[in-house]
Amino acid sequence: MIQLTRRQLRELIGALPGQPTFRYHSTPTEPVPWEGEQLQAVSDHLTDPVATPTIEQPKSSAKDERPLRERAISEPMRIDGTEHFLSIALPSREHPNYPDAVDLVKSAGFMLEPSNRRWWLRDRHKTLNFLAAHRDRLEREFGAEFTDNFLSRTAHIQSAAIEARAEETDGGYAVTLAVRAGTAADTEVQGALATNRGYLESGGKIHLLDAKALNRLAAAQQALSQETTTGPVARRTIRVPAARAAELQDMLEDLSPSFAPPESWRKRSSGLKDLTRLEPAPLETRFSERLRPYQRLGTAWLWHLYRHGLGGILADEMGLGKTIQALGLLATVRRTAPSAGPALVVVPASLLENWRREAAMFAPQLKVRVHHGAARGADPTALAAADLIVTSYGTLARDRELFAELKLSVLVADEAQHLKNRRSQNASALRSLRAPARFLLTGTPLENSLDDLRSLFEILLPGYLPRLPAGMKREERIWHDQRLRAQTAPYILRRTKRAVAPELPAKLEQIIWCELTAAQSALYRKVQEESERALFDLEAGGATEASLRLAALTQLLRLRQICCDPRLVPGGLPDATPFNDSAKLEAFSELLDEAVDDGHRVLVFSQFTSLLDLLGAELEAKGLLCCRLDGSMSTAKRQAEVDRFQDSPEIPVFLLSLKAGGTGLNLTAADTVVHFDPWWNPAAEAQATDRAHRIGQTRIVTSYKLIAAGTVEEKVLGLQDSKRALLADVFEASDATAAKLSLADLKALL
Repeated sequence: MIQLTRRQLRELIGALPGQPTFRYHSTPTEPVPWEGEQLQAVSDHLTDPVATPTIEQPKSSAKDERPLRERAISEPMRIDGTEHFLSIALPSREHPNYPDAVDLVKSAGFMLEPSNRRWWLRDRHKTLNFLAAHRDRLEREFGAEFTDNFLSRTAHIQSAAIEARAEETDGGYAVTLAVRAGTAADTEVQGALATNRGYLESGGKIHLLDAKALNRLAAAQQALSQETTTGPVARRTIRVPAARAAELQDMLEDLSPSFAPPESWRKRSSGLKDLTRLEPAPLETRFSERLRPYQRLGTAWLWHLYRHGLGGILADEMGLGKTIQALGLLATVRRTAPSAGPALVVVPASLLENWRREAAMFAPQLKVRVHHGAARGADPTALAAADLIVTSYGTLARDRELFAELKLSVLVADEAQHLKNRRSQNASALRSLRAPARFLLTGTPLENSLDDLRSLFEILLPGYLPRLPAGMKREERIWHDQRLRAQTAPYILRRTKRAVAPELPAKLEQIIWCELTAAQSALYRKVQEESERALFDLEAGGATEASLRLAALTQLLRLRQICCDPRLVPGGLPDATPFNDSAKLEAFSELLDEAVDDGHRVLVFSQFTSLLDLLGAELEAKGLLCCRLDGSMSTAKRQAEVDRFQDSPEIPVFLLSLKAGGTGLNLTAADTVVHFDPWWNPAAEAQATDRAHRIGQTRIVTSYKLIAAGTVEEKVLGLQDSKRALLADVFEASDATAAKLSLADLKALL
């Protein structure tokens, strides 16, 4: 191939008048016609031998009055050529895309022709590969314009299509993903993919294998197969369970807009992708009228999953009525399928009475049997006669053989954070049950890490998630975590109070910083220095990580106790600190006096029951009545204290241990919450505050944190923020919970 100047071509035409020598590259069998001694449509362009290229310009009758620089910046990239070569005129140097455009043509092997300032690629194979890899990018990123000549001479060049098809099989679907390039066989397509050739020729047409589309195809095939294989395959059929329809719907439609799944696929996925398309659950009118709109929607979501043999996690924020929505499902199942077997609800022992009361209030038609304590029975027939069985996690683990004999209609596990350790007896017992539909209720579906979700879904949809391969590299772990998010998202319903219950008043949070007294500060620093030396000596002595963690936690406990009140330290301290040298106790006393004077009722949370003893004595000295709840109390006594506080406006304070009182309680009689001591897990504090800030509350709830400045407590706040941010992208929950404390975290706190 030789490139001629205008002058050279003009001389060649003059030397060969009338000869059938000149052909267009795209039509080599047809000579260009002559008009006398002029070559038709060619000679006219050779009369003015200018150095600049002659390219098509937009037709416009108006003169462009813009400044030269402005016109140069707006001048786009222009592309001419055929399947055999490309000629690109880059935008001016002032154009913002110029540097990227130069890099593109240089990396693709284009050569600059100085005489016309155009970049040329003169190789058919390279030309077609370039178009396959970059044509979409040229239009999308560079705003390139293709000449009419190029468009007419490349009309036979098309993009290969990506085809997605799903066929129903036993218990699932066979999904096929393939590249369709005219009549080319799959083996030909695979050959092109294997050799990185970006085009195929079939039926007189050229089919470009668009690089971006092939990357999406490879990603889709990996997602379907649950394997981190590399590169796309020309055609692959993969069997997937029915539960994956909702997860795959958007991906397959994006890959192939013509994707038309079976009717059963559409019914399964449509309601999960768009909640407004859910059919209402056929609730009794009396029940339905007592539900808020978002609760009816939640019940419809549960009903949709039940009808299709699926399960889900109802993860609404604390206080939005997950129990009521679950009861709506159970009442509907019993109403529509009375012979389907009893439903089983498994809860922490402290919530047994709460579930019994809620069922009696909202679904009195259900025959409820509480299987716990003295009410336990060994007769499966008696259990099967109930509509709803309510038991505790501990009782289920002890009686798992008894429950394994039952054919259940629905399984519901409340406060499902008790199941996040897949090796626990609780998780093992639930996996052994026979129930076609399984549902979990929890305000914190993610507490420690993404492995929490894997454990929950082993119970929820057995076999739905793939097992993680051993010895994964970091990149493989990231890929599996991304797939986990995509697969679990359709089966987790999470609503926040702000989104669905705008009638609920605001929740205000405030930190009250407490400066340690001089004596308290001196004691704190002394113990801190002793702790650091002790930990250093253990490390120097070659102690195991478990020993180091235990020692660090013990020292941290002492420091936290000193922050609250030095009298909490077991065995006392060598420097006895007077009662009035507790900075927090002083701050709390002032806060309490103001709250009671203004008519507020207060919940006080602490992790130390010994601190509750001290606070109880302080309240008694002030002549204030109080209620108390901690882990040593029986379920009946616990409920009695809750009822006493709710029904007794003259009692201004309720003292609660964080673990015993942080979940499962409705304490809307209070509108002020005090966290006497912070903990590293922000979800625990948020759930505790939500004992007051929940449906039924009519006042603004204020939450106070008492923090000893310049101590481990201040560091705990920073740790909360970092751990919350670590997992905040998994769910939209504002209280996405923290990961477990590492040894490095413990050292940083010390």
